[in-house]
Amino acid sequence: MGDTLEFNEIYQEVKGSWNDGRLRFSKQNVVYKSSKTGKVDNIPAGELNLAQWRRVCLGHGIKLGTSTGHIYKYDGFRDTDLEKISEFFKANYKVELTEKDMCVKGWNWGTAKFTGPLLLFDVNESTAFEVPLSNVSQCATGKNEVTLEFHQNDDTEVSLMEVRFYVPPSQADERQDPVEAFAQNVLSKADVIQATGDAVCIFKELQCLTPRGRYDIRIYPTFLHLHGKTFDYKIPYTTVLRLFLLPHKDQRQMFFVISLDPPIKQGQTRYHFLILLFSKEEDINLTLNMSEEDVERRFEGKLSKNMSGSLYEMVSRVMKALVNRKITVPGNFQGHSGAQCITCSYKASSGLLYPLERGFIYVHKPPVHLRFEEISCVNFARGTTTTRSFDFEIETKQGNQYTFSSIEREEYGKLFDFVNAKKLNIKNRGFKEGMKGKIDEYSDSDDDQHDAYLERMKAEGKIREEGNDSDESDGESDESFNPGEEDDDIAEEYDSNASASDSSDEGGESEDESAKKKKAKKAKVVKEKKERKPRKEVRPKQKDTGGPKRPMSAYMLWLNSSRERIKSENPGISITEISKKAGEMWRQLGREEKEEWETKAGEAKRQYDKAKKEYKESGGGSTSSSKKESKKSGGKKEEKKRKSAGGDKDKERGGGNDSFKSREFIETSESSSDSDHKSKSKRKKESDDEEEEAVSTPASSEEESD
Repeated sequence: MGDTLEFNEIYQEVKGSWNDGRLRFSKQNVVYKSSKTGKVDNIPAGELNLAQWRRVCLGHGIKLGTSTGHIYKYDGFRDTDLEKISEFFKANYKVELTEKDMCVKGWNWGTAKFTGPLLLFDVNESTAFEVPLSNVSQCATGKNEVTLEFHQNDDTEVSLMEVRFYVPPSQADERQDPVEAFAQNVLSKADVIQATGDAVCIFKELQCLTPRGRYDIRIYPTFLHLHGKTFDYKIPYTTVLRLFLLPHKDQRQMFFVISLDPPIKQGQTRYHFLILLFSKEEDINLTLNMSEEDVERRFEGKLSKNMSGSLYEMVSRVMKALVNRKITVPGNFQGHSGAQCITCSYKASSGLLYPLERGFIYVHKPPVHLRFEEISCVNFARGTTTTRSFDFEIETKQGNQYTFSSIEREEYGKLFDFVNAKKLNIKNRGFKEGMKGKIDEYSDSDDDQHDAYLERMKAEGKIREEGNDSDESDGESDESFNPGEEDDDIAEEYDSNASASDSSDEGGESEDESAKKKKAKKAKVVKEKKERKPRKEVRPKQKDTGGPKRPMSAYMLWLNSSRERIKSENPGISITEISKKAGEMWRQLGREEKEEWETKAGEAKRQYDKAKKEYKESGGGSTSSSKKESKKSGGKKEEKKRKSAGGDKDKERGGGNDSFKSREFIETSESSSDSDHKSKSKRKKESDDEEEEAVSTPASSEEESD
C-alpha cells in the first residue's frame, strides 16, 4: 500500500449544503480541500482518536474525531473503499475504523446526548441524526420545550429553519430545570454571537466600500462588530476565509479585503467581501484593552499592548492575529505603468484587477476572487468599441464567465506573460505575437485606428466580389462570344470611328469613358435578366422506379437488426428516443463489431453496383435520358437561331458602310451636317427597333447585338 490515499468528489456538509472537494490520507495528516471555497482542513495524524464508517445519503461516509474535540464528516465513498481505508488507518494512524449503523426507524422519541460540538439523538442506542451545534444561531426555551434556530445558507434550495425538542420533567433532580440544562448545553457550543465584555480594541470612522459607509470596527475575541449610522454587522472569525492587503494604483491608498463565507446579509443583499480603504499617510497609536500577560499568552508575540504605525498596518496586524490566517499581497506582477494592478471594467463599473500568486481579485464593485485551480481557461479578446483596449475573459470549471473589459493595450504583454508563467490554459494562443506587433505599431501614432476585424471583412468581401465578377464574365463569354462573327464587326466599327473622327485626344478620352459607362450599365441589365434563367432549369427529377434500390449503410443494417432488442430493453421508448439510444450504442461498439457490419454493407454495395450495371445494359432508364437529350438539343438549336439573327443584324448595321458613325461620335461631334442628321435619325430608329426586340428576346441576344 502506498504512503497516501486520495479521493475525489468527496462531500462535506456546510450549513445544509453539500460542497465537494478532495480528500487525502497521508502518514502525517488528513487533508481536505473544498473545491468551492478552497478552504483546507488539516488534521494531524497524532490527534485522531475516532474513526467511524457509516452508511449515509451519498453512499458511505467517514466520521473523524480529534483529541481537541473537533468532529469532521466526509461523505461520498464507495462500498469498496472500506477495506483499503481500514488497512491504511491500522497501519499509519493506529486507529481502528469501526462500522456504525444509523437508525432508520423514523421514531421521534429517544435520548439526546451532547458529544463535543454535536447533539446526538439516539433511538435504542443507534444514532438517528446529529445536529452540529455550530449551525445553531439561537436557542429559545418554553415550558418543557427547547427550540433550536439555524443559520441559513443561500446556496441551498431547502433550508432547515428550526427543530423543537420536548424535554419531559425530571423528578430525580428538582434543583435544576432539565429544559434550562438542555439549553445551556446547546448555547455552550452554539454559534450565537453575544456582545458581552469589552472589546480588545476599537477603530473609529473607517471608510468601508462594501458595504458602503463609515463604520466603527470593534474587535472582540471571537467576532468583529461593524457599527454604522444605519446598520450593524457582527462577523464571527470562523466565517473569514482570506485576508488581502492590496495597494491602490495611485500608490497613496491601500485596500484591506476580508473574504467571508457565509456572507453578511442586509435584506436581499449579500456581501461576500468586506472592503476597507485606507490612506497611507494616516497613522494611529493603538492600545489593546488587555494586560500585557494576557496579550503575550494569547497572541504569542504577534501583538503587543501598545503599538503605533500606519492605520492599515495596525488593522491588518490585529486581524491576522485574531483570525489566524495569512494576509495575501500581490506577487511579482508589475503592469505597464509600474503598478501591481490593471485598470479595467467589470459589468458596469470600473475597478482594479490584481494578478496574485494563486489567483485574481477584482475590486471593488462587485468584488470578484478567482483561484487558479477553479479557472478552466482565459481568453484575450479585442475590445468591442475601440482598438485601443482589449478584454480579458476568464471561464471557470463550473461554466461561469467573467469579462474584464477596457484594458489598455499596453498591459497586454505583461498580462500574457503572467498568465503564461502560471500555466493557465489560453484559448487563443498565438494571438500574442499579432497583438504585440500592433502595440509597437500603435505606439508611434495616436491617430491610427486600424481595425483587424474590419480589414478581414473587407478582404473577404473583395474575394466574394471577384468571384461574382468572374462568374459573370464566364457566363457572358459562354453565351455571346463568337470569334468568327463578332471580331470582324467590332474591328469594322472601330475602324470607321477612327477614320471619320476629327476630334481631339480629349474627345477620344471622353468616348472611352462613355463606352465604359455603357458597358457597366449593360452588365447590370444582363445581371437582372440572368435571374430569370433558373426557371427553365428548376424541374423535379423523375425517379426511376424500375431500377435496383440503393444499399443500406453499416449503421442502418445494425439498427434494423437491433431495433427490437432496444425496444425490449427500454419498454415504452419513443421512436426518436430509439434513434438517440441506437446512436449512443453504435458509438460504443468496438472496432471488430463495426467491421462485421461494414463488411456486410460493402457486400450489399457490390451487389447493388452489379445489379445497376445489368439494369442499364438491359435498357433500363433510357426513356428519361432520351427526353433530357432531346430537350438539350432543342435548346441548343434555339440558341443558334438567336445568335445567327443577332449576327445578321450586326452585319446590316456595320457591314461595308464607310459613312456609318456611332452614337458616341455623333454626340461629341461639333459639326452638324445633313448627312449627320440623317445618320442620327437612322441610328435612333435602329436603336428603338433593337429595344423592342430586347423585350421579347433573352439576355444572350441583347448582348450579341451590343
